[in-house]
Amino acid sequence: MDWVERVANIRRWTRQGERAPHKPLLLLYALGRFQREGGRPIPFGSAEADLKALLKEFGPPRDTSPGYPFHHLTSDGVWLVDTVHGPGSPGSELGRLREAQAAGRLHPDLLRALTDDSHLVVRLARHLLDANFEPSLHPDICRFVGLDLHDQVTAAEQLVPSPRPGRDPAFRESVLVAYEYCCAFCAYDGWLDGMAVGLDAAHVRWRAFEGPDDVANGLCLCSIHHKLFDKGVLGVTPDRTIAVSGKFVGRSPAAGQMVFSLAGRPVRDPQGGFDLVDDDHIAWHGRQVFRAPARQGRHVQGQHV
Repeated sequence: MDWVERVANIRRWTRQGERAPHKPLLLLYALGRFQREGGRPIPFGSAEADLKALLKEFGPPRDTSPGYPFHHLTSDGVWLVDTVHGPGSPGSELGRLREAQAAGRLHPDLLRALTDDSHLVVRLARHLLDANFEPSLHPDICRFVGLDLHDQVTAAEQLVPSPRPGRDPAFRESVLVAYEYCCAFCAYDGWLDGMAVGLDAAHVRWRAFEGPDDVANGLCLCSIHHKLFDKGVLGVTPDRTIAVSGKFVGRSPAAGQMVFSLAGRPVRDPQGGFDLVDDDHIAWHGRQVFRAPARQGRHVQGQHV
């Protein structure tokens, strides 16, 4: 049985490109627990707070109950739930899961495969990450769920189905050239020994959700603003100004200068001859990534007002 293919075919709720990584996040959490504890069942009562925080941190902006993936992943052949009353999930309602002392566990066949193949957990985790999240978020998710992906796999073992064709290697250079090697948010433009340093090509609409590798879906951002953009701290408004999430907290002068002062600042346009970011991609990021509401304020002569 090809478990990577099985995991790739996990059914997810979909509607007009909306993100629904709830099942993948639970499975990543379970794989992390497997690395640390083996195949022991995971009581919902002990995992509820972790799953709630995981969904809040890396899920879509809308609220989601941790009971949703804990129950619904049972329909995909990789996860089982038992209660004090016997096999089977009592449903996704939190009260029922708590009352029945529900506990989830990886399917015995998957658990056996993970035990027999020490590299399988890494391959599954990499696939789940690539299929659902931007690369800038992968290390944070792994730290949160306790996954160690520093595993040496053979070339043959790396030949697993990819959720999408590989990223176009020309994408980064095209975006950086379009923005003249300058962060579209803060104007940082550092170089070292003739090479740009600390500058990234950020996807506005994530590749995992049909975001193309072209300039109309890219922004040149410095590394810190790229990370904040992918986490939903920063966004782009329909009139192409920078939005700062009202949920972001920062008390230092550095946070004020690097984040709060950006609110209302115009996003730098690419140089002539290159496409502006597509309105549809901006709207997708606003719905699926940015943590609304936006902080009220405007940028005036370098200050946040």
